[in-house]
Amino acid sequence: MQAILITIGDELLIGQTIDTNSAWMGQQLNQIGFWVKEKIAISDDAAHILKTLDYAISQADLVLITGGLGPTKDDITKQTLCKYFDAKLILNQEVLTHVENIFKRRGMPVSELLEMNKQQAMVPDCCTVLFNASGTAPGMLFKKNNAIIVSMPGVPFEMQHIMQTHVLPMMEKISDEHVLHRTLITAGVGESFLADKIKDWENDLPPFLKLAYLPSIGMVKLRLTARGKKTDNLQMPLDKEFEALKNLASEFLFAENDEPMEKTIGKMLLKKNANLCVAESCTGGFIASKMVSMAGSSKYFEGGVVSYSYQAKENLLGVKKQTLEKFGAVSEQCVTEMCTNVLEKFKTDFSIAVSGIAGPDGGTDDKPVGTVWIAIGSKHKTTAKKFHFTKDRSRNIELTFVHALKMLMSELK
Repeated sequence: MQAILITIGDELLIGQTIDTNSAWMGQQLNQIGFWVKEKIAISDDAAHILKTLDYAISQADLVLITGGLGPTKDDITKQTLCKYFDAKLILNQEVLTHVENIFKRRGMPVSELLEMNKQQAMVPDCCTVLFNASGTAPGMLFKKNNAIIVSMPGVPFEMQHIMQTHVLPMMEKISDEHVLHRTLITAGVGESFLADKIKDWENDLPPFLKLAYLPSIGMVKLRLTARGKKTDNLQMPLDKEFEALKNLASEFLFAENDEPMEKTIGKMLLKKNANLCVAESCTGGFIASKMVSMAGSSKYFEGGVVSYSYQAKENLLGVKKQTLEKFGAVSEQCVTEMCTNVLEKFKTDFSIAVSGIAGPDGGTDDKPVGTVWIAIGSKHKTTAKKFHFTKDRSRNIELTFVHALKMLMSELK
Protein backbone atom coordinates (compact mmCIF):
# COMPACT_ATOMS: atom_id res chain seq x y z
CA MET A 1 0.00 0.00 0.00
CA GLN A 2 1.48 3.31 -1.08
CA ALA A 3 0.87 6.77 0.36
CA ILE A 4 1.65 10.33 -0.73
CA LEU A 5 1.76 13.17 1.80
CA ILE A 6 0.86 16.72 0.75
CA THR A 7 1.57 19.70 3.00
CA ILE A 8 0.01 23.02 2.03
CA GLY A 9 1.20 26.47 3.07
CA ASP A 10 3.44 29.27 1.85
CA GLU A 11 5.00 29.38 5.33
CA LEU A 12 6.45 25.90 4.77
CA LEU A 13 8.14 26.90 1.52
CA ILE A 14 9.79 30.06 2.84
CA GLY A 15 11.04 28.33 6.00
CA GLN A 16 8.84 30.29 8.39
CA THR A 17 7.34 27.03 9.68
CA ILE A 18 9.16 23.70 9.84
CA ASP A 19 7.17 20.74 8.49
CA THR A 20 7.01 18.18 11.29
CA ASN A 21 3.67 16.76 10.14
CA SER A 22 4.93 14.66 7.25
CA ALA A 23 7.72 13.15 9.36
CA TRP A 24 5.25 12.08 12.05
CA MET A 25 2.73 10.74 9.53
CA GLY A 26 5.44 8.81 7.72
CA GLN A 27 6.50 7.10 10.93
CA GLN A 28 2.94 6.12 11.81
CA LEU A 29 2.05 4.84 8.33
CA ASN A 30 5.21 2.78 8.10
CA GLN A 31 4.29 0.93 11.27
CA ILE A 32 1.00 -0.29 9.76
CA GLY A 33 2.46 -1.43 6.44
CA PHE A 34 2.06 1.65 4.24
CA TRP A 35 4.98 2.76 2.10
CA VAL A 36 5.29 6.55 1.89
CA LYS A 37 6.21 7.02 -1.75
CA GLU A 38 6.50 10.79 -1.76
CA LYS A 39 6.17 13.96 0.30
CA ILE A 40 5.10 17.13 -1.50
CA ALA A 41 5.04 20.68 -0.08
CA ILE A 42 3.01 23.20 -2.09
CA SER A 43 1.85 26.80 -1.85
CA ASP A 44 -1.62 28.13 -1.01
CA ASP A 45 -2.59 28.20 -4.66
CA ALA A 46 -5.75 26.56 -5.99
CA ALA A 47 -4.30 25.59 -9.37
CA HIS A 48 -1.24 24.07 -7.71
CA ILE A 49 -3.41 22.10 -5.26
CA LEU A 50 -5.62 20.75 -8.06
CA LYS A 51 -2.65 19.67 -10.17
CA THR A 52 -0.95 17.99 -7.19
CA LEU A 53 -4.15 16.14 -6.26
CA ASP A 54 -4.45 14.74 -9.78
CA TYR A 55 -0.90 13.47 -9.66
CA ALA A 56 -1.11 12.01 -6.13
CA ILE A 57 -4.37 10.15 -6.71
CA SER A 58 -2.94 8.55 -9.84
CA GLN A 59 0.11 7.30 -7.93
CA ALA A 60 -1.04 6.21 -4.45
CA ASP A 61 -3.65 4.28 -2.51
CA LEU A 62 -3.74 6.91 0.22
CA VAL A 63 -3.27 10.68 -0.04
CA LEU A 64 -2.95 12.67 3.19
CA ILE A 65 -3.24 16.46 3.06
CA THR A 66 -2.49 18.88 5.89
CA GLY A 67 -2.91 22.64 6.03
CA GLY A 68 -5.14 25.36 4.67
CA LEU A 69 -8.27 24.56 6.69
CA GLY A 70 -8.34 27.60 8.98
CA PRO A 71 -11.03 30.31 9.12
CA THR A 72 -9.10 33.04 7.29
CA LYS A 73 -9.17 33.97 3.59
CA ASP A 74 -5.76 32.49 2.83
CA ASP A 75 -6.96 29.02 3.87
CA ILE A 76 -8.33 27.75 0.57
CA THR A 77 -7.95 23.97 0.81
CA LYS A 78 -11.62 23.25 1.58
CA GLN A 79 -12.91 25.41 -1.28
CA THR A 80 -10.39 23.82 -3.67
CA LEU A 81 -11.46 20.32 -2.61
CA CYS A 82 -15.08 21.29 -3.34
CA LYS A 83 -14.05 22.29 -6.85
CA TYR A 84 -12.00 19.13 -7.36
CA PHE A 85 -14.78 16.77 -6.25
CA ASP A 86 -17.56 18.85 -7.81
CA ALA A 87 -19.16 19.34 -4.39
CA LYS A 88 -20.89 22.12 -2.49
CA LEU A 89 -20.45 23.22 1.11
CA ILE A 90 -23.10 22.22 3.62
CA LEU A 91 -23.44 22.89 7.34
CA ASN A 92 -22.43 20.08 9.69
CA GLN A 93 -24.39 20.63 12.88
CA GLU A 94 -22.13 18.45 15.03
CA VAL A 95 -19.09 20.53 14.12
CA LEU A 96 -20.98 23.81 14.66
CA THR A 97 -22.12 22.68 18.11
CA HIS A 98 -18.52 21.73 18.90
CA VAL A 99 -17.27 25.21 17.88
CA GLU A 100 -19.99 26.85 20.00
CA ASN A 101 -19.00 24.73 23.00
CA ILE A 102 -15.37 25.81 22.61
CA PHE A 103 -16.52 29.44 22.87
CA LYS A 104 -18.58 28.67 25.97
CA ARG A 105 -15.65 26.88 27.69
CA ARG A 106 -13.48 29.94 27.08
CA GLY A 107 -16.10 32.18 28.67
CA MET A 108 -17.06 33.80 25.36
CA PRO A 109 -20.75 34.14 24.49
CA VAL A 110 -21.92 32.25 21.39
CA SER A 111 -23.29 35.55 20.11
CA GLU A 112 -19.68 36.61 19.51
CA LEU A 113 -19.13 33.65 17.18
CA LEU A 114 -17.90 35.28 13.98
CA GLU A 115 -18.98 34.22 10.53
CA MET A 116 -15.49 32.92 9.85
CA ASN A 117 -15.76 30.65 12.92
CA LYS A 118 -19.07 29.29 11.62
CA GLN A 119 -17.35 28.54 8.31
CA GLN A 120 -15.38 25.84 10.11
CA ALA A 121 -18.62 23.84 10.29
CA MET A 122 -19.14 23.99 6.50
CA VAL A 123 -17.92 20.82 4.75
CA PRO A 124 -18.14 19.40 1.20
CA ASP A 125 -21.32 17.39 0.78
CA CYS A 126 -19.43 14.39 -0.64
CA CYS A 127 -16.98 13.87 2.22
CA THR A 128 -17.02 11.82 5.38
CA VAL A 129 -16.43 14.15 8.33
CA LEU A 130 -13.67 13.08 10.73
CA PHE A 131 -14.53 14.80 14.00
CA ASN A 132 -11.74 16.87 15.53
CA ALA A 133 -12.08 16.99 19.32
CA SER A 134 -8.80 18.95 19.56
CA GLY A 135 -9.78 21.91 17.39
CA THR A 136 -12.46 23.58 15.28
CA ALA A 137 -11.62 22.32 11.77
CA PRO A 138 -12.73 18.72 11.12
CA GLY A 139 -10.89 16.23 8.96
CA MET A 140 -12.52 15.28 5.66
CA LEU A 141 -12.30 11.94 3.87
CA PHE A 142 -12.93 11.52 0.13
CA LYS A 143 -12.66 8.61 -2.32
CA LYS A 144 -11.71 8.74 -5.99
CA ASN A 145 -10.31 6.16 -8.44
CA ASN A 146 -9.79 3.58 -5.66
CA ALA A 147 -7.74 6.10 -3.68
CA ILE A 148 -8.58 7.46 -0.25
CA ILE A 149 -7.94 11.18 0.28
CA VAL A 150 -7.92 12.70 3.76
CA SER A 151 -7.60 16.43 4.41
CA MET A 152 -6.63 17.54 7.93
CA PRO A 153 -5.65 20.76 9.74
CA GLY A 154 -1.99 21.73 9.67
CA VAL A 155 -1.80 22.27 13.44
CA PRO A 156 0.30 19.25 14.54
CA PHE A 157 -1.66 18.19 17.64
CA GLU A 158 -4.97 18.45 15.75
CA MET A 159 -3.64 16.42 12.82
CA GLN A 160 -2.24 13.79 15.16
CA HIS A 161 -5.55 13.49 16.98
CA ILE A 162 -7.45 12.91 13.72
CA MET A 163 -4.82 10.43 12.52
CA GLN A 164 -4.83 8.43 15.75
CA THR A 165 -8.59 8.50 16.23
CA HIS A 166 -9.82 7.97 12.68
CA VAL A 167 -7.24 7.47 9.94
CA LEU A 168 -4.72 4.98 11.33
CA PRO A 169 -7.29 2.48 12.68
CA MET A 170 -9.09 2.57 9.31
CA MET A 171 -5.90 2.14 7.29
CA GLU A 172 -4.61 -0.67 9.49
CA LYS A 173 -7.68 -2.72 8.60
CA ILE A 174 -7.05 -2.12 4.89
CA SER A 175 -3.35 -2.94 4.84
CA ASP A 176 -2.37 -6.59 4.52
CA GLU A 177 1.32 -5.87 5.15
CA HIS A 178 3.23 -6.08 8.39
CA VAL A 179 6.29 -3.97 9.26
CA LEU A 180 8.47 -4.48 12.34
CA HIS A 181 11.48 -2.43 13.41
CA ARG A 182 14.31 -2.89 15.89
CA THR A 183 16.73 -0.01 16.37
CA LEU A 184 20.00 0.32 18.22
CA ILE A 185 21.99 3.50 18.76
CA THR A 186 25.77 3.70 18.53
CA ALA A 187 27.86 6.67 19.66
CA GLY A 188 31.40 7.77 18.99
CA VAL A 189 31.87 5.82 15.75
CA GLY A 190 31.54 6.77 12.09
CA GLU A 191 29.00 5.35 9.67
CA SER A 192 31.61 3.95 7.24
CA PHE A 193 33.55 2.21 10.04
CA LEU A 194 30.35 0.57 11.29
CA ALA A 195 29.36 -0.51 7.78
CA ASP A 196 32.74 -2.17 7.26
CA LYS A 197 32.57 -3.93 10.62
CA ILE A 198 29.14 -5.51 9.96
CA LYS A 199 29.28 -5.94 6.15
CA ASP A 200 29.50 -9.76 6.19
CA TRP A 201 26.50 -10.04 8.49
CA GLU A 202 24.55 -7.48 6.43
CA ASN A 203 25.27 -9.31 3.15
CA ASP A 204 23.83 -12.51 4.61
CA LEU A 205 20.48 -10.99 5.67
CA PRO A 206 17.38 -12.67 4.18
CA PRO A 207 15.46 -10.61 1.57
CA PHE A 208 12.65 -9.61 3.95
CA LEU A 209 15.12 -7.94 6.34
CA LYS A 210 16.75 -4.60 5.56
CA LEU A 211 19.26 -2.52 7.51
CA ALA A 212 19.18 1.29 7.42
CA TYR A 213 21.98 3.59 8.60
CA LEU A 214 20.66 6.80 10.19
CA PRO A 215 23.62 9.04 11.07
CA SER A 216 23.37 12.20 13.15
CA ILE A 217 25.86 14.31 15.08
CA GLY A 218 28.02 11.93 17.10
CA MET A 219 25.66 8.99 16.65
CA VAL A 220 24.55 6.38 14.13
CA LYS A 221 21.23 4.61 14.47
CA LEU A 222 21.01 1.13 12.94
CA ARG A 223 17.42 0.23 12.13
CA LEU A 224 16.64 -3.35 11.19
CA THR A 225 13.28 -3.70 9.43
CA ALA A 226 11.24 -6.82 8.67
CA ARG A 227 8.53 -6.45 6.06
CA GLY A 228 6.00 -9.06 4.93
CA LYS A 229 2.41 -10.17 5.06
CA LYS A 230 0.48 -10.09 8.33
CA THR A 231 0.42 -13.89 8.23
CA ASP A 232 4.24 -14.12 8.11
CA ASN A 233 6.24 -14.89 11.24
CA LEU A 234 8.62 -11.93 11.25
CA GLN A 235 9.36 -11.40 14.95
CA MET A 236 11.61 -14.40 15.59
CA PRO A 237 14.03 -13.91 12.67
CA LEU A 238 14.07 -10.14 13.34
CA ASP A 239 15.00 -10.66 16.99
CA LYS A 240 17.65 -13.25 16.09
CA GLU A 241 19.42 -10.98 13.60
CA PHE A 242 19.11 -7.99 15.92
CA GLU A 243 20.97 -9.89 18.66
CA ALA A 244 23.71 -10.69 16.16
CA LEU A 245 23.93 -7.01 15.21
CA LYS A 246 24.14 -5.99 18.88
CA ASN A 247 27.08 -8.31 19.42
CA LEU A 248 28.92 -6.94 16.40
CA ALA A 249 28.36 -3.32 17.48
CA SER A 250 28.73 -3.91 21.22
CA GLU A 251 31.85 -1.74 21.50
CA PHE A 252 29.89 1.33 20.40
CA LEU A 253 26.40 0.40 21.62
CA PHE A 254 24.59 3.14 23.52
CA ALA A 255 20.93 2.03 23.50
CA GLU A 256 18.82 -0.82 22.17
CA ASN A 257 15.76 1.35 21.62
CA ASP A 258 15.06 4.26 19.31
CA GLU A 259 14.97 6.85 22.07
CA PRO A 260 16.92 10.00 22.97
CA MET A 261 20.25 9.48 24.72
CA GLU A 262 19.06 11.54 27.68
CA LYS A 263 16.14 9.15 28.16
CA THR A 264 18.42 6.12 28.15
CA ILE A 265 20.70 7.73 30.73
CA GLY A 266 17.68 8.67 32.84
CA LYS A 267 16.51 5.06 32.89
CA MET A 268 19.96 3.86 33.95
CA LEU A 269 20.14 6.40 36.77
CA LEU A 270 16.67 5.40 37.98
CA LYS A 271 17.60 1.73 37.90
CA LYS A 272 20.63 2.44 40.09
CA ASN A 273 18.65 4.83 42.30
CA ALA A 274 21.34 7.40 41.47
CA ASN A 275 21.28 11.09 40.62
CA LEU A 276 23.29 13.50 38.49
CA CYS A 277 24.45 17.12 38.35
CA VAL A 278 26.40 19.04 35.69
CA ALA A 279 28.96 21.83 35.42
CA GLU A 280 28.99 23.37 31.96
CA SER A 281 31.20 25.90 30.28
CA CYS A 282 31.35 25.53 26.47
CA THR A 283 27.86 23.95 26.25
CA GLY A 284 26.20 26.82 28.11
CA GLY A 285 23.47 24.72 29.75
CA PHE A 286 22.77 22.46 26.75
CA ILE A 287 23.35 19.26 28.72
CA ALA A 288 21.07 20.34 31.57
CA SER A 289 18.41 21.42 29.10
CA LYS A 290 18.49 18.01 27.41
CA MET A 291 18.24 16.18 30.72
CA VAL A 292 15.24 18.15 32.00
CA SER A 293 13.41 17.77 28.67
CA MET A 294 12.49 14.25 29.81
CA ALA A 295 9.35 13.87 31.90
CA GLY A 296 10.18 12.69 35.42
CA SER A 297 13.80 13.87 35.24
CA SER A 298 13.51 15.47 38.68
CA LYS A 299 13.84 11.95 40.11
CA TYR A 300 17.46 11.69 38.95
CA PHE A 301 18.67 15.15 37.85
CA GLU A 302 19.49 17.63 40.63
CA GLY A 303 20.66 20.63 38.63
CA GLY A 304 23.73 22.30 37.21
CA VAL A 305 26.01 25.31 37.05
CA VAL A 306 26.83 27.23 33.89
CA SER A 307 30.26 28.72 34.62
CA TYR A 308 31.36 30.39 31.42
CA SER A 309 33.94 32.90 32.65
CA TYR A 310 37.04 32.41 34.79
CA GLN A 311 35.33 34.37 37.55
CA ALA A 312 32.26 32.14 37.46
CA LYS A 313 34.41 29.02 37.62
CA GLU A 314 36.16 30.40 40.70
CA ASN A 315 33.12 31.84 42.50
CA LEU A 316 30.48 29.23 41.68
CA LEU A 317 32.54 26.05 41.44
CA GLY A 318 35.61 26.79 43.51
CA VAL A 319 38.11 26.21 40.72
CA LYS A 320 41.49 27.41 42.01
CA LYS A 321 42.82 30.66 40.55
CA GLN A 322 46.23 29.04 40.22
CA THR A 323 44.72 26.25 38.12
CA LEU A 324 43.18 28.70 35.68
CA GLU A 325 46.33 30.83 35.47
CA LYS A 326 48.68 27.89 34.95
CA PHE A 327 46.61 25.50 32.81
CA GLY A 328 43.67 27.57 31.52
CA ALA A 329 39.96 26.79 31.53
CA VAL A 330 40.26 24.21 28.75
CA SER A 331 42.41 21.73 30.61
CA GLU A 332 42.25 18.43 32.43
CA GLN A 333 43.03 20.17 35.72
CA CYS A 334 40.20 22.72 35.37
CA VAL A 335 37.53 20.29 34.22
CA THR A 336 38.48 17.84 36.97
CA GLU A 337 38.05 20.52 39.65
CA MET A 338 34.73 21.57 38.08
CA CYS A 339 33.57 17.96 38.18
CA THR A 340 34.57 17.16 41.76
CA ASN A 341 33.38 20.48 43.16
CA VAL A 342 29.94 20.41 41.50
CA LEU A 343 29.51 16.85 42.79
CA GLU A 344 30.19 18.11 46.31
CA LYS A 345 27.96 21.15 45.85
CA PHE A 346 24.90 19.13 44.78
CA LYS A 347 25.69 15.99 46.84
CA THR A 348 24.89 13.70 43.89
CA ASP A 349 26.14 10.26 42.92
CA PHE A 350 27.50 11.35 39.53
CA SER A 351 28.57 14.58 37.86
CA ILE A 352 29.48 15.76 34.37
CA ALA A 353 31.79 18.70 33.69
CA VAL A 354 32.71 20.14 30.29
CA SER A 355 35.02 22.93 29.19
CA GLY A 356 36.19 23.68 25.68
CA ILE A 357 36.52 26.04 22.73
CA ALA A 358 33.27 25.81 20.79
CA GLY A 359 34.30 28.38 18.18
CA PRO A 360 34.25 29.80 15.64
CA ASP A 361 37.10 31.81 17.19
CA GLY A 362 39.08 31.67 20.43
CA GLY A 363 41.39 28.84 19.44
CA THR A 364 45.17 28.79 19.77
CA ASP A 365 47.95 26.66 18.27
CA ASP A 366 47.95 24.26 21.21
CA LYS A 367 44.19 24.50 21.82
CA PRO A 368 42.44 24.91 18.46
CA VAL A 369 38.70 25.39 18.02
CA GLY A 370 36.96 22.13 18.82
CA THR A 371 39.21 21.23 21.75
CA VAL A 372 37.01 19.98 24.60
CA TRP A 373 37.71 18.37 27.96
CA ILE A 374 34.97 16.20 29.50
CA ALA A 375 35.06 14.79 33.02
CA ILE A 376 32.76 12.30 34.74
CA GLY A 377 32.79 12.20 38.52
CA SER A 378 31.49 9.92 41.23
CA LYS A 379 32.14 9.42 44.92
CA HIS A 380 34.90 6.97 43.98
CA LYS A 381 36.79 8.59 41.11
CA THR A 382 36.90 11.27 38.43
CA THR A 383 37.74 10.47 34.80
CA ALA A 384 38.68 13.18 32.29
CA LYS A 385 39.19 12.90 28.55
CA LYS A 386 40.29 15.29 25.82
CA PHE A 387 38.46 15.51 22.47
CA HIS A 388 39.14 17.28 19.19
CA PHE A 389 35.87 18.06 17.43
CA THR A 390 35.07 20.40 14.52
CA LYS A 391 35.29 24.11 13.70
CA ASP A 392 31.49 24.49 13.84
CA ARG A 393 30.11 25.87 17.11
CA SER A 394 26.72 24.15 17.15
CA ARG A 395 28.20 20.79 16.15
CA ASN A 396 30.82 21.05 18.88
CA ILE A 397 28.15 21.67 21.51
CA GLU A 398 26.13 18.64 20.39
CA LEU A 399 29.22 16.44 20.10
CA THR A 400 30.22 17.41 23.63
CA PHE A 401 26.78 16.38 24.87
CA VAL A 402 26.91 13.03 23.04
CA HIS A 403 30.38 12.11 24.27
CA ALA A 404 29.67 13.26 27.81
CA LEU A 405 26.66 10.93 28.01
CA LYS A 406 28.62 8.10 26.43
CA MET A 407 31.33 8.53 29.08
CA LEU A 408 28.69 8.62 31.81
CA MET A 409 27.12 5.43 30.47
CA SER A 410 30.48 3.67 30.77
CA GLU A 411 30.65 4.69 34.44
CA LEU A 412 27.05 3.60 35.05
CA LYS A 413 27.74 0.21 33.51
